[in-house]
Amino acid sequence: MGRLVGVDLARALAVFGMYVVHIGPPLSGTHGLGSWVRYMADGHSSVLFATLAGFSLMLIAGRREPKTGPAGRQAKARIAIRAVILLALGTAMAMEYGGVIILGFHGVYFLLALPLVRLSARTLAIIAAALALVTPQLAFALNSLLTESVQQSVNAYDPLHRLSDVGVLDLLLTGFYPTITWIPFVIAGMALARLDLSATAVQWRLAALGAALTVAAYGMSLLLAGKDALRSTAEDGPPSGSSGSLPPGSGSVPLDSGSFPDTPASSFLTAGPHSGTTFDIIGSVGVAILVIVGATAAMDRLPRLHRLAKPVVAVGTMSLTAYVGHFLVQSALPLAGGTGTQQSWAPVTMFVLGAILFAAVWSRFFRRGPLEYLLNTATKPAKHIR
Repeated sequence: MGRLVGVDLARALAVFGMYVVHIGPPLSGTHGLGSWVRYMADGHSSVLFATLAGFSLMLIAGRREPKTGPAGRQAKARIAIRAVILLALGTAMAMEYGGVIILGFHGVYFLLALPLVRLSARTLAIIAAALALVTPQLAFALNSLLTESVQQSVNAYDPLHRLSDVGVLDLLLTGFYPTITWIPFVIAGMALARLDLSATAVQWRLAALGAALTVAAYGMSLLLAGKDALRSTAEDGPPSGSSGSLPPGSGSVPLDSGSFPDTPASSFLTAGPHSGTTFDIIGSVGVAILVIVGATAAMDRLPRLHRLAKPVVAVGTMSLTAYVGHFLVQSALPLAGGTGTQQSWAPVTMFVLGAILFAAVWSRFFRRGPLEYLLNTATKPAKHIR
């Protein structure tokens, strides 16, 4: 089966969106089109990344039909190995660069999604919808029980927390991408992978679904919570060198960040990026579906665009390399990435163009990106499972 070029294009857009959040000007320093790009990137790019992670998981487990028998067990082992590596890589990067790295969270998502890899698209969609409705309220309840003393007691015995300040509690409940409210994105991506995205009828139905989810979630949030409903919770993005943690003392705290004593009930009605509400989850899934379907339809129906987009698509085929690479480049050339407070779009433009150039050249000689090759090699022992 050939590569899903539209999905690779969507991956590239997700990576570029994360560049915008990490390297680009803050939302308060943008105007016009720049404000729209910055707002759409904030939260939505990481959600798209998580949704596509679920899609990728099913590429291993059997996209249209789940693998069974020895092949199925080997696929699960490959996913488990990838999950452990991503968790280790995310922890190592958090130790080196500080802040919160999304890769560690992805490792946890993969492990928890393993029991679901043989389910149908309908069942996966129902599970994702149910979790979107339930998990924000459950996160609130659980966080209410997490006193400072309880968190300190858990963290004291948590080796991950001692290593990088991003421990099990952060990964599951209190972090910037907590599994409890982010796993619906992954499961939604798994459901999408079960569908024939190349079929025109499927594309139209998904486009209608994505639009309906987006309009319903954000529209209802605006109606119920007013004009501030869509304001970004982490409005100016994460601090420099971070992949998502809010700066201490920032005025806005995500609904699922573990700070709930003063959270008004109306916060459940907002839909801003990283607010962690039901409206946020549903609306963000809708946006992710629209991007994935739009990219797929564009690559299928516009041959000239398909040819022109090849260098960008190449970034999507090595999204792990592109994501990790921008941290390495920022570390080596700190001036290239700025501090997260500059007003210029030049640094993020340079990173996007650099990623495109690297991926275009690399893909002419190698089938996989550097880190993708290493990750694939690390999972090869799974083939010995019977």
